[in-house]
Amino acid sequence: MNRLFSQCPVCHGPMKISALQCQSCGLELRNDFELSIFDRLNNDQYGFLMTFLKHRGNLKNLQNELQLSYPAAKKKLDEVLFALGFAKEESTKEIQEEIDLRKFVINHKSTKASEIIKAKLVQSGGRVTVYTLQGLPCEVWANANGETFSCDKLPIKPDYSYEVFDVIVDLLLSQNGKARKGNGRNYKMGDPECDESTVVGTVAKYSHKEIGESVYDPIFVLAAILDWAEIAHNNRGELVLTTSYRSKL
Repeated sequence: MNRLFSQCPVCHGPMKISALQCQSCGLELRNDFELSIFDRLNNDQYGFLMTFLKHRGNLKNLQNELQLSYPAAKKKLDEVLFALGFAKEESTKEIQEEIDLRKFVINHKSTKASEIIKAKLVQSGGRVTVYTLQGLPCEVWANANGETFSCDKLPIKPDYSYEVFDVIVDLLLSQNGKARKGNGRNYKMGDPECDESTVVGTVAKYSHKEIGESVYDPIFVLAAILDWAEIAHNNRGELVLTTSYRSKL
């Protein structure tokens, strides 16, 4: 049975139901009947919604069935919500460029933090939510170049390369598996709380900051990612390599 049209196929004006008929006895009722909000969806949107419900809202399973990347699935979901009247129009904009994760080159045998995090991010559909010590959610996603990642809590350009995690791990290994996070918000490069013995100082040096310069402190996000990847424990004031990661080295 064909779905109802919510718009006129000729002039695109709103359609209404003016008659209902019983298939058993032929009884016919004439009046102005309202369309369901689901009749506002086109066939593509309706099919997407049915698949979404079938998978109980699990976008990863939906992506696998429909062969969609995370940003494409997220965009379609926003379009459905807007069509149903549950979201504002600006929320339908695509927040991430559409990428083909199958083209990513990953060394699954590598013990480098950069490769482990990239692989886990791809396995998660190219996007994941990690949480800081304070419980702040951070949306992290892979970029199309396969070399960098972005985060909604890191409004900086250029984006960090996955290599930044190797730099942090090298620091931890040089200090028996742990290092102070440091403080880049209140101190400048080279100060005791922002020198090369701290995570923030090491990342600042990796970002080509010089002694005496102000630095951007991204450690609350980078530490959350390392904890999510089970590479380092995100403790208060310090990062500590996990036993499971050290056993791989």
